[in-house]
Amino acid sequence: MALTCGIVGLPNVGKSTVFNALTASDIPAENYPFCTIDPNVGIVPVPDPRLKDLTNIYQPEKTTPTAMEFVDIAGLVRGASKGEGLGNQFLGHIREVTAIIHVVRCFEDDNVTHVDGSIDPIRDVETIESELIIKDLDSVTKQLHRVSKLAKSGDKNAKSDEVLLTRIQAHLDDIKPGRSMHLDPDERKRAKGYFLLTMKPILYVANVDEEEILSEDRSELTQRLFDYAASTGAGALRLCGKLEQEIAILSEDEKQEFCEEYGLPEPGLDKLIHRAYDLLELQSFYTAGPKEVRAWTIGRGFTAPQAAGEIHTDFQRGFIKAEVFKFDDLMQHGSEKALKEKGLISLEGKEYVVQEGDCVYFHFNV
Repeated sequence: MALTCGIVGLPNVGKSTVFNALTASDIPAENYPFCTIDPNVGIVPVPDPRLKDLTNIYQPEKTTPTAMEFVDIAGLVRGASKGEGLGNQFLGHIREVTAIIHVVRCFEDDNVTHVDGSIDPIRDVETIESELIIKDLDSVTKQLHRVSKLAKSGDKNAKSDEVLLTRIQAHLDDIKPGRSMHLDPDERKRAKGYFLLTMKPILYVANVDEEEILSEDRSELTQRLFDYAASTGAGALRLCGKLEQEIAILSEDEKQEFCEEYGLPEPGLDKLIHRAYDLLELQSFYTAGPKEVRAWTIGRGFTAPQAAGEIHTDFQRGFIKAEVFKFDDLMQHGSEKALKEKGLISLEGKEYVVQEGDCVYFHFNV
């Protein structure tokens, strides 16, 4: 699926450091604003221990994880909505992503310059949020002008859009992001068609120092960010970008040893990728055989034909049925043969909604 997370934040908050760690790349991460101008794109495998278990059972020629795309977008500054700091270009990059990962600096370090001269995570968040709101207000005003003309002519859809856009405009006027609005499912579906920046799902990442990440307690700066996220309908997590960049170059065994030594349940980047996956309302299913064990990404609620289409459009077009069994059942009983004997493999039709962790064989004819 063509779903992308854009990494944003003020200059010098650790965006490129986090991106480097995610992609094990070497994008410059310098101590001055606008080091990143053109967005850097990285394809990142989604950590999934189930693939290792499936590989042990099927012994395939290759194993292929599913992946996510991350984009390192240059730092925004106050006035971006009016073009300050190449703002229009950067806001255009944000418009193209599916979800936003907002990196916020929550550590003190005199050697790392802050664009505003001091550390205040809420001020930093509101600086960027305000620029997105201003851009959305401009977009909503233009759309409202267009649909109002159509509504006067009796267009029912235009009338519905006029009502909803008017509500959104009032909400944005109060300097509140679109995602914090209470919308019913139909309104939310309609609002997606307005392509507003503040309607995109967002995850705030508190970039903290090594001392805090190795502690169970959040600092006052980090807690303020978490409280803000909760108040606006967003998610939040903390990681240490500097530490994650060091962990990223280790082998899998070394990563595990490092996490065990420092009492970390998993690398922060694995947690970030999983949270981004949830943010986009994604899930995984598997295909498995002697040639390949592979994870596939689909949206929650996808039917079997839609899932088949992620493999190849012919699979969806000529879909007949799907053989489905659960990963947990396979782990419990050890083989497909055992699952068949126990009646744990089902034949599903076009209405079947694929579940997280399903193992699927598709039957099709074109």
